[in-house]
Amino acid sequence: MKHTYTITGMTCGSCVASVTKILTNTTGVEHATIDLPTQKAVITMQSHIPLKVFEKALPDKYAITEVVTIKEAPLLNGNEEVSKLRQLKPLLLIFLYLISAVCLLNYTSWNLTNSMLDFMGLFYIVFSFFKLLDLAGFAVSFSMYDPLAKKLPFYGWVYPFIEVMLGLLFLMRVQLFIALIVTVLILGITTIGVTKSLLNKKQIRCACLGTALKLPMTEATFIENAIMLIMAFTMLFKLVWV
Repeated sequence: MKHTYTITGMTCGSCVASVTKILTNTTGVEHATIDLPTQKAVITMQSHIPLKVFEKALPDKYAITEVVTIKEAPLLNGNEEVSKLRQLKPLLLIFLYLISAVCLLNYTSWNLTNSMLDFMGLFYIVFSFFKLLDLAGFAVSFSMYDPLAKKLPFYGWVYPFIEVMLGLLFLMRVQLFIALIVTVLILGITTIGVTKSLLNKKQIRCACLGTALKLPMTEATFIENAIMLIMAFTMLFKLVWV
């Protein structure tokens, strides 16, 4: 069986040779090939080897994460839609909790504007938390589909911190115009990348919740970004023209 991994920390051919040797010498590995530009490693193994085995074998300067695609997830009774719902369960639960929190915060005096600001603020704070659990892994996964992260790798490293700042600005009602403009820009760029990936039917991991949860790139990712963009444009309209 073959499994694909992302390995960060390799900077030259010597690194590739060293990592390849370590992986090949790992018990149960039949063959390993590494592509330096994409930092991808394809490992052929006799039976599935836990990720921790590779993490323990590699020096600390290298970080390895498994690339999970939709095809790797088992279908339930051949029903692809059920499988997608099962994979997206963590994302749906998070949205349910966010909506519940917004309702609790505003139930005494319901206001649509405040509700949207609270949702956007909590959205950024919660999603940035998952990204920061594995910042290196997120940066690699994010660069697979975000156009700006592809060209400027450091952008993937700072993106979660941008989300934290935006979340605080929305929750504290500070510099809302700037926060909304930045939201439109960063989510607009990401949505372009998501749309291209979906149209090209690329089977890659969604980085919206980092690498802690193995979410596939699906239409839900596009909808998630679209909801935030609609809210941002609505709030901008209220600030500028109302």
